[in-house]
Amino acid sequence: MQAPITSEDDSVVKPPLAERIQTKFGIDFSVFKESATWKGFAIGIVMFTLIGYSGLSIFGLASDSYGVDRSSARLAPDFQMETLNRTNFEQNLTNETGWFQLSDHLGKVVILDFMAIDCANCHLVQEHIDLRKSQWDNLGGEYEVIVVSIGSWYAYESLEDLNETFGDDQSDKQMTWVVGTGTSESVIVNESSGERGDMVEYYSAQAIPVIFVIDHEGYVVAKEATGTPLDAWSSFDSAVEKANNGQAEDLRFSLKKIDRSASGIFLMGLLLGVLVYFSPCAFPILPGYISYYIGLSQREDELLESGKISSKMPHHSVLGGLAALGQLTFFAIIGIIVIGLGQFFNLSGTLHYFALFVAFLLLILGAFMLTGGTAHLLGFVQRLVDRWSTTEMDERFTPKRNMYLWGIGYSAASIDCTAAAVIPFIGYLAIVGGSATWTGLAGIMLSISILMIAVTTIVGMGQQRFINILRKSTNLIKVTGSWMMMFAGLGLIIYLTQPELVASFVA
Repeated sequence: MQAPITSEDDSVVKPPLAERIQTKFGIDFSVFKESATWKGFAIGIVMFTLIGYSGLSIFGLASDSYGVDRSSARLAPDFQMETLNRTNFEQNLTNETGWFQLSDHLGKVVILDFMAIDCANCHLVQEHIDLRKSQWDNLGGEYEVIVVSIGSWYAYESLEDLNETFGDDQSDKQMTWVVGTGTSESVIVNESSGERGDMVEYYSAQAIPVIFVIDHEGYVVAKEATGTPLDAWSSFDSAVEKANNGQAEDLRFSLKKIDRSASGIFLMGLLLGVLVYFSPCAFPILPGYISYYIGLSQREDELLESGKISSKMPHHSVLGGLAALGQLTFFAIIGIIVIGLGQFFNLSGTLHYFALFVAFLLLILGAFMLTGGTAHLLGFVQRLVDRWSTTEMDERFTPKRNMYLWGIGYSAASIDCTAAAVIPFIGYLAIVGGSATWTGLAGIMLSISILMIAVTTIVGMGQQRFINILRKSTNLIKVTGSWMMMFAGLGLIIYLTQPELVASFVA
């Protein structure tokens, strides 16, 4: 321990502020003097931009085909829904009880906006509608354009909730068009038999926002599944104008009814598992994990001779499976906590604020990771692992238990980077409910398990060459990952708190 600095008169002199912060939090500001830090900054900007753009592009391509059949053109499913029934906006477009029915408005162009209160991207769609509605109202075509927003999380957000958020004329979120909510029997499947269905399923609106343009004859002619389309809404707005002029026949396509999107959520879970495993926070400890595992293999004979282990080391896949089980244990605990909270209060109203909290957390943890404070901040995790681990100095060595604990520690490290995705995703699964909850969790678990087993097995076969390659790039990966964490946190904060600013970039 460093002795206190004293002056000539023996009075204690406090160390400089930077030194005190470094001692208390394990932070080293000297990293900003290193060229590698700014090299990582530049690489981080490029990677963050490329990944963001690529992600939006891939998402756009995937969402464009999701629930869509472009080989045929069938009428959009007819539906009924209860509205806010406001005098100025809904009354002239609904029946005497305040209900809206799509088929009553044949001869008009109908824009259907599937949204929810607790959906930041949905508010970006609202911003665009606000910006364009007066223009749509004044188009000179034959067919009037009307806008209808539908609360899609109707199991959690009531009509009263929608009215408090979107019906208040004093709120900047007021929607000056038809607003209503569906039900699990909102779609008219067969009017003669009385068969009905869920609007969300028939319009493939499990993932929101999603907004459609329906022409004057009742056919879907456009779809947009994000509040930030890369073409700045040009194709969507063009479809509205063509439909207004009765010239959108060549744009028509059909919607395909999809179930609760268990398979889609499962795939999302798989992709999320990859993100968790290769997150910037976890990757720097991957060489440590690999070194440890290789060391076990290399010292197998020595450990047998000394009696530390009673039999040969388990196969690569077994040890990898145990590490994967440790990861699954960690995320199972996280899942139980988040899903359990959903039993006590409505998570839907809190996810926005939780996401904002995570955004700030990402920003802070990124800074800590860059300056070397992450290990100090999360040292309790390592101390917990060390408490239950064994070493070659102990009377009995437990490689299986150690690999399991390695998995827990690995996941604990990765959650710093992936909390903004993992925890809201689990919260979303809790809200959706049903089979989607378990398929989504299964996707994450399967992805993480396969990756951990695969990496362990490959390393077991490749030995030292693999670890040497990783070690050479670990520092730069860590620095770049730190900056990307901060970029992600800052970007998410802007996205969640400044929808008008975000909307202006894509207007």
